[in-house]
Amino acid sequence: MADRGVDLSALPKEVRDQLAELDLELSEGDITQKGYEKKKAKLLFSYLPQLPNAELSLPDVQLSPAHSGDPSPEAPGPSSAAKHHRAHRSGGARDERYRSDIHTEAVQAALAKHKEEKMALPMPTKRRSAFVQSPMDACTPPDTSSASEDEGSLRRKAALSAALAQSLQSPDYWINRSVQSSSTSSSASSTLSHGEPKSQPQPQPSPAASVLADVLAHTRIENSVPPDVTTTTPQDRGSRVDLAPAVRGMSRGQSRSSMLETADGVPVNSRVSTKIQQLLNTLKRPKRPPLSEFFLDDSEEIVEVPQPDPNTPKPEGRQIIPVKGEPLGVVSNWPPALQAALARWGATQAKSPALTALDITGKPLYTLTYGKLWSRSLKLAYTLLNKLGTKTEPVLQPGDRVALVYPNSDPGMFWVAFYGCLLAEVIPVPIEVPLSKQDAGSQQIGFLLGSCGVSLALTSEVCLKGLPKTPNGEIVQFKGWPRMKWVVTDTKYLTKPSKEWQPHIPTANTDTAYIEYKATKEGTVMGVAVSKIAMLTHCQALSQACNYCEGETLVNVLDCKKDMGLWHGVLTSVMNRIHTITVPYAVMKACPMSWVQRVHIHKARVALVKCRDLHWAMMAHKDQKDTTLSSIRMLIVADGANPWSVSSCDAFLNVFQSHGLKPEVICPCATSPEALTVAIRRPGARGAPLPARAILSMGGLSYGVIRVNTEDKNSALTVQDVGHIMPGALMCIVKPDGPPQLCKTDEIGEIVINSRAGGTMYYGLPGVTKNTFEVIPVNQAGTPIGEVPFARTGLLGFVGPGSLVFVVGKTEGLLSVSKRRHNADDLVATALAVEPVKTVYRGRIAVFSVTVFYDERIVIVAEQRPDASEEDSFQWMSRVLQAIDSIHQVGLYCLALVPANTLPKTPLGGIHICETKQSFLDGNLHPCNILLCPHTCVTNLPKPRQKQPVDVGPASMLVGNLVAGKRIAQATGRELSTVDDQDLIRKLSMWPTMMHQFLSEALQWRAQADPDHILYVLLNAKGAAVCTATCAQLHKRAEKITATLLERGGLKPGDNVVLLYPPGIDLIAAFYGCLYAGVIPVTVRPPHPQNLAATLPTVRMIIDVSKAACILTTQPLMRILRSREAAASVNIKTWPTIIDTDDLPKKRPPSIYKPPTAEMLAYLDFSVSTTGMLTGVKMSHAAISTLCRSIKLQCELYSSRQIAICLDPYCGLGFVLWCLSSVYSGHQSILIPPLELESSLPLWLSTLSQYKIRDTFCSYSVMELCTKGLGTQTEILKTRGVNLSCVRSCVVIAEERPRLGLSMSFSKLFKDLGLSSRAVSTAFGSRVNLAICLQGTAGPDPSTVYVDMKSLRHDRVRLVERGAPQSLPLMESGTILPGVRVIIVNPETRGPLGDSHLGEIWVNSSHSASGYYTIYGEENLQADHFNTKLSFGDPQTVWAKTGYLGFIKRTELLDANGDRHDALFVVGSLDETLELRGLRYHPIDIETSVSRAHRSIAESAVFTWTNLLVVVAELSGSEQEALDLVPLVTNVVLEEHHLIVGVVVIVDPGVIPINSRGEKQRMHLRDSFLADQLDPIYVAYNM
Repeated sequence: MADRGVDLSALPKEVRDQLAELDLELSEGDITQKGYEKKKAKLLFSYLPQLPNAELSLPDVQLSPAHSGDPSPEAPGPSSAAKHHRAHRSGGARDERYRSDIHTEAVQAALAKHKEEKMALPMPTKRRSAFVQSPMDACTPPDTSSASEDEGSLRRKAALSAALAQSLQSPDYWINRSVQSSSTSSSASSTLSHGEPKSQPQPQPSPAASVLADVLAHTRIENSVPPDVTTTTPQDRGSRVDLAPAVRGMSRGQSRSSMLETADGVPVNSRVSTKIQQLLNTLKRPKRPPLSEFFLDDSEEIVEVPQPDPNTPKPEGRQIIPVKGEPLGVVSNWPPALQAALARWGATQAKSPALTALDITGKPLYTLTYGKLWSRSLKLAYTLLNKLGTKTEPVLQPGDRVALVYPNSDPGMFWVAFYGCLLAEVIPVPIEVPLSKQDAGSQQIGFLLGSCGVSLALTSEVCLKGLPKTPNGEIVQFKGWPRMKWVVTDTKYLTKPSKEWQPHIPTANTDTAYIEYKATKEGTVMGVAVSKIAMLTHCQALSQACNYCEGETLVNVLDCKKDMGLWHGVLTSVMNRIHTITVPYAVMKACPMSWVQRVHIHKARVALVKCRDLHWAMMAHKDQKDTTLSSIRMLIVADGANPWSVSSCDAFLNVFQSHGLKPEVICPCATSPEALTVAIRRPGARGAPLPARAILSMGGLSYGVIRVNTEDKNSALTVQDVGHIMPGALMCIVKPDGPPQLCKTDEIGEIVINSRAGGTMYYGLPGVTKNTFEVIPVNQAGTPIGEVPFARTGLLGFVGPGSLVFVVGKTEGLLSVSKRRHNADDLVATALAVEPVKTVYRGRIAVFSVTVFYDERIVIVAEQRPDASEEDSFQWMSRVLQAIDSIHQVGLYCLALVPANTLPKTPLGGIHICETKQSFLDGNLHPCNILLCPHTCVTNLPKPRQKQPVDVGPASMLVGNLVAGKRIAQATGRELSTVDDQDLIRKLSMWPTMMHQFLSEALQWRAQADPDHILYVLLNAKGAAVCTATCAQLHKRAEKITATLLERGGLKPGDNVVLLYPPGIDLIAAFYGCLYAGVIPVTVRPPHPQNLAATLPTVRMIIDVSKAACILTTQPLMRILRSREAAASVNIKTWPTIIDTDDLPKKRPPSIYKPPTAEMLAYLDFSVSTTGMLTGVKMSHAAISTLCRSIKLQCELYSSRQIAICLDPYCGLGFVLWCLSSVYSGHQSILIPPLELESSLPLWLSTLSQYKIRDTFCSYSVMELCTKGLGTQTEILKTRGVNLSCVRSCVVIAEERPRLGLSMSFSKLFKDLGLSSRAVSTAFGSRVNLAICLQGTAGPDPSTVYVDMKSLRHDRVRLVERGAPQSLPLMESGTILPGVRVIIVNPETRGPLGDSHLGEIWVNSSHSASGYYTIYGEENLQADHFNTKLSFGDPQTVWAKTGYLGFIKRTELLDANGDRHDALFVVGSLDETLELRGLRYHPIDIETSVSRAHRSIAESAVFTWTNLLVVVAELSGSEQEALDLVPLVTNVVLEEHHLIVGVVVIVDPGVIPINSRGEKQRMHLRDSFLADQLDPIYVAYNM
C-alpha cells in the first residue's frame, strides 16, 4: 500500500534491510499488522512520488482516485498481510493462498472484544455417537479448496474488515439498538423467570454459547413487539392444571403444582429447560420491521406486508441515455472467416508457434505450430465428414452439433477438435469431462446435449480411457445424457485428405459457429449459440480493444473451452497469429507461480488471469526473487467485474510492482455468456492517473440505488470500473425484474447490450431466447425506445463518469429478501472476513436462498475442517451471523457446516450451488453443525391475534343464526323407547334384560336361563382359545371372588377395590365379583414387568387417589408388587390388602348385594389423558345399563352374534365392550389382548376370517400395527386363506379426532383380502360420556368434509373443496348413539351455535358419568363439567361438557327414520390445543406436516414450553440424517402453520410415549424432555 509507485530496488541498502527486518517481524508474529503498516509508511514516506490528486465528480457517485500514496479513508487500501508470506511454510501454511487480504488485525480485535461480552445462549445438544467426522486423511488438502467459479469468495476489501472491526468494536452501536427492558443474560444455572429483576451478576457460560447470543441480542431493533414468546391469557380450562393432586391434576410421576413452583415451571435440575430459558431471554429481543395491525379474519392475505419505510433511498437521477462504444475499425486485410485466418497462417507462417502446453510441473510439454494446427484440423475435418459412416449415409452432416470432451490439461487436442469442427462446418459444443456416473450437474449437461441434439462426442484416447466404464468395458450412460457415440481424435486415428479435397470456407454468415454452455441460477444448463459473423466480429472487437499485434505472446490461465479463455486464448489469438501459452488449473494447483514464470521466460505481452491466480502467485512469490513482469502491457483480469476483485488487484500490484509490473496494465473486464465481452479496461498511458473508484453504500445497493457511502463506513463497497464497452456495441441499463424499463442514472440495473459480436440464442429453446436476446428497453411511460433488440447480460451495474462501466454483481447471485437485493458474493466475502481458518475451508462455501413463507431466506453452507471443535464451529457461525447482520442488515435463515469433501463440486473444483441447494431441500446434505435463525429473519408473520372481548351476547348470536337461515347445531340419536324392544322380546321369547337396572342381576339371570351359552373366548398369540367362560362359569367364578372379598378383605359396601389383571376373563370375573359384594371396582392396567420405573407410579397413584381398600390380582402380579424392583419406584410397605384370585376355595357368598337404587355407584373409570391428567369418573348402575342398551340397539347385538374385540379393557368404551356388553346383550365376545399382536401380527385379522366375524372393535394402535407390519404381506395372508369379506363393521374406539389417513390406508391395504371400503368407521367418547357416537349398522356411511385450516385456528369452520390449499379432511365420528343429544356451544358465552360453527361439544344422555371421583368434593368443577346449562335458548336441559371442539353439519344423507342425517365432526381436545400467537392449533395438524417433511421421520409430537413450540421427531434413518431434519421441520411448520419452531429435538424411534389407545402422551414427553431424560440424538435451539 505504502510502496505503490516506489521502486524498492532504488532504495538505499539500510532502508531495504530495515524493510526486510520488518517483514520478518510480521511473518514471525512479533509485530501487529497495524504497527507494521505504520513503521513501513514512515520509512518510505520521503521516497514516495508526490502525484496530483485526480478528482472526478458526478452528482450521483463520489469516486475516490486510486492514486499512489496513502489512500483516503473512504477507500482503505489493500492490507499488505498478503505480501508477507510466512517464511517457514509448514503443513498448514499452504492455506495462506486462500486467504484474502482483508483479515486484518482490526477484525480479530473486534471479534476478540466480543469474547469479553458474554450472554447465555443455548448451544445445540448433540449425542456424542452421532457424527463421526471423516478421518483426516480422507479430507482433501487445502489446495483443492479454491474454485475457479468461487474466487469471488476469496476476495474481500479491507474496507469490510475495518467496517466489521468498527461495528463489532463499538458497544454503543449494539447497545443503543437493544431493548433496555429485556433481560440480558440468564446463566446456565439460573432459573429466574423473565419477569424477575436480577440484582447480582450472573455466572457466565462457555464462550461459544455466549457468542450467538450477542448476535441475537444485537440484531437491529426498531420496535418492541416481542416475537413468538408473548404470554397468552390463561384459558378457563387451564385451571384444571392446578387442582388438588387427587382430583384430575395429577401428572404421571409428579404433581403439577410442585412443578410450577420453580421458574416458569422449569424444574431446577433441568439442563434442557435452562437452555430454553436462555433461548427465551434471547428471543425476547424483538424483530426488525415494525408490524402493522393484524389481518382481518376473512382476508385471504396471510402475510404481514411491511409498510414501506419512508427513509428508503429512491433513485433521483434522470433517465439513462444508451451508451455507444467506439466505432469498429475497418481493416483492409481482415479475413472473411476465422477458418480463413487459420488457413492463411498455416500456409504462410507454418513454423510460427500457435500453442504451448505445460506438463503438471509447469514445464513446456509440446508446442503446436500454425502449420501443425492447420494440417491436423484439416485431417479431422476430412475424417468427420468422410470416414464416419458410409458414403451414402454419413454420420455427420454440416450443421450437426458435436460435443467436445477434452480435459483442460490437453489444450492442443481441444484446439484441433474445435478448428476441425469449424472446417467441417459442424457445430462444436465444448463441455466438461464427466468424472462419474453421478456427477454434480450431470443431468443438466444431459439437458444441454438434448436441447442441442448432440449424439456424437469427440475426445482424446487418454480421456476416453479415464471415463467411467461398465463391467463389460462400455462407457457408462451418464445420468440424464442422450445416447452418445464416442470418436477419438488422436492424430494416429485421422485420415489424410486426398489432394483434391478442400474444406469449404464460406464468408462468415449468421449460421451458428459454436455453442457455449451456461448454467442458470436454478442449475439448468443451456447452450448459447454464437454465429459465424458474431465470432468474427467479436475477434475483431477484442483485437481493436486490446490492440493485439501479430506474433505477440499471450499467457492464458483460464479454461480454454469457454468464456475469455476461448475468446482470447483460442479464437482471437489465431486471428492475430499470437503464440498462446496455456497454464491449466492442475498446474496452477501444483505450482501457483507457474504463470508468472511463463510471462518472465517468454516476455509475454498479455496475460489472461482470474483473481484466484493473482492470489496464488502473490502467496508463493517469496520463492521467486528474479522474475520480472515488465514485459506485460495488459494483465486482463477475467473476473474483474466481481466487486471484490479490487483488493486482489491492489495486493498483487503491491507485491509485483517491484518486479516491474506497471499499475496501468491491470485491465479488469466484464463478460457474459449471452453478450460475450461486455466491457474491458484499455491499458492506460505510463504515468497517467489510474481510473477512479466508487465507494458505495451497501444499504443503498440493497435498494438498487447508488449512494456514496458517507455515514456508515462499515457497510461500504469499493468498486473498480471495468473500462468502456466494446467497439461497435450499444449499452443500456434496465430494471432487472419486470418490463425492461430504463434505469435512472443513480440506479443499479441489468446491463443490456446490442452488438453484432454477441450470442444469438439459447440453442433449441426459442421461448427463453425471446426473453433474453430480444429485449427492447422502454422508457418510464412504457413506450419502446427504438426497434433495436438488446441482449440481457446478467450483470448488474451502472455507468459512471466518462461512460466507464461499473459492475456490482450478477443476477444469478442475487438474493431478494423483503424487497431488498443482496449479492451472494458479498455475503460470502463477509463470512470469510470472520477469520474461519480453524473452522471451515475457504472457497468451499455456498450461499443461496430458499423460499419459505412468501419470502426468500438466506442459507450459507460451508465445509467444516475435520479438526474443528463444536465450540469453534458454533463460535464461527455466531460471528458470521453477527457480521452479516451488522454489514448487510439482513438476517440469515440457516447456517450449516458439512463434513469436508461432501459438497457437490463443479468440474473445476468450485461448489455446485444448485445441487447443494437441492440437497438442502431434499434433506440429503447431512450437516455436522447447523444453526437456524427463523425468529430473527422471518419478519412477515401476521401480528398475533388479540382476542376481542365478546360484545355480542348469546341471544343475539342465536337470533343472528336464525335470521341467516342457519339451524342450531344440535343432533340426536334414536329414541331409547321400549317399543322397539317388545317386538324383539316376543321374537326371541327371552326374559327381558332390558328391564334390569343392574348388570349383576343380568348375569345371574343368564346363568339360570342359559348356563352353557359361551359369553367369552380368550385367544393367545397362536390364535388358540386359552380360556372360555359360559354364563354359569362366569357367575360361579364371580361368587368365589365375592366370598373371598367378604371373608379376607373385611370390606363393607361402597369400598373401592382395585382390579389389577392382564386383559382376560379373570378381570371380568373379578369385576362381577365386586358387584356381587357391593364394593366399587376400579380397573387398573398392571405395571409392565420390564419397565416398572415408568409404569408402577401410575398404578400407585390410582390406588392412592381412589383410596382403595383392597387389591385383587394374580399371583405373578402380586409377586411383582412386593418385589425389590418395585421398592425402587414406590413404597411397597403401604399397599392395601392384596388378594390373589388364582386358586380360590369353592365358596359361595351368603348373599348377593343388590343396590338400593340404580343411581348408586357401579364402578370407577380412571384414565390418564394425553395431557398427563389422571381423571376418575363415577359410573352409576343406571348409566351402564342404559349405555349397554344403547350399544345393543346401535350394533344389533343378540345371543347368536359373535364380535371380536382387540382393545385394552381398562377404561372408557374399551372396558364397556370387554366386560359389560356381552353380559347385557348375550352375544359372544372373542377377546384378543392387543399385546399378543406384538408377537403375532396377523392374529386379529386371521381371527376375523376364521370365525367369520361381522363386527369387530379395535384401537388405532392395533390398526397402525397391522398397517405398518402387514402392509407388504397381503399376498402371504391371502395364501393362508385370510378373507375379510365377512366384516361388516370395523369400529375404532377412540377419544380423539378420527385419523382419516390411517383408516384409509388400512382399508386400501386390506381391500385385496376382501375388506369392504365401507367397513372401517370410528366411535367417539370422552371422560364425561364414554360413548357418544358409534357407527352402527342402520345409519348412513360416515361422511368426510374438507375444512380450511386457517379458519380453524380462528375457531371458525369454513368448508372448502377437496384439494384446496390449507385444507384439512375430517371424517364424521360415527352415528350418535340412541338416547344421546349433542349440541355445539360457544365455550366463552355458553350460548348455542349454528350449523357448521366450531364450538365445544356438549352432551345430554342418561349414560353420562355422574361426576369426577373426588375425595374433597370439588363441587364447582363437578357442576361445571357434568351439570351445566346453556346461557340462552334452552336453559332447562342439563348438559355435560366433553372438553372437545367440533361442529355439526346437516348432510344430504338420510338416517334410519328417513330424516336428514346430522353428522358430528370432532376437531380435537380443548385441553390439548396449543395457544400460539393468539390462535388455536391442534397438535395433530402440526405433527402431520412434520411427518411429511422427510422420509426418515417415523413419528413426531409437539408441545409448547413457555410459548416456544417444541417439535420432537423420531428418526428412522441413520443418525447422520438427524441435522437434515432441523431446517425441513422448521420450513414445513412455517409454511403450513405460520409458526416458528423454537426447539427441534431428534430422538430414536419409540421415544415418543404412546398409550394403549394409540394416543401420544405429549405432556409425558414434555416432562421427560425438560428433565433431560430423552437421550436425544440432537437438540437444535432455533434463534
